[in-house]
Amino acid sequence: ESRWPYLFGVIVVPSLIQVVILPFLPESPRYLLLEKHNTSKAEKAFQTFLGKDDVSHEVEEVLAESRVQRNTKLVSILQLLKTRAVRWQIITVIVTMGCYQLCGLNAV
Repeated sequence: ESRWPYLFGVIVVPSLIQVVILPFLPESPRYLLLEKHNTSKAEKAFQTFLGKDDVSHEVEEVLAESRVQRNTKLVSILQLLKTRAVRWQIITVIVTMGCYQLCGLNAV
């Protein structure tokens, strides 16, 4: 029992390693392209990750995927439950998760 503080203190070592290494890791090309709108840095990150010079296809692919996601229509939970195609799957998931909560499996 006297060694519990050491057990909790061990987590400091990986945390410090991460803090030291994190500034040297490259940023995600998707983040640079879609969030920061910096195409040149995104292309440079793609070149670093993929190891090839021409990454225009990958950049266009990410931009096309972003356009598709923006055009996707979101539905509410009620609309989802009214759809016959997915109603039973949703009910099954809800009942299963409810059983997990009630049986105490999460506590184990």
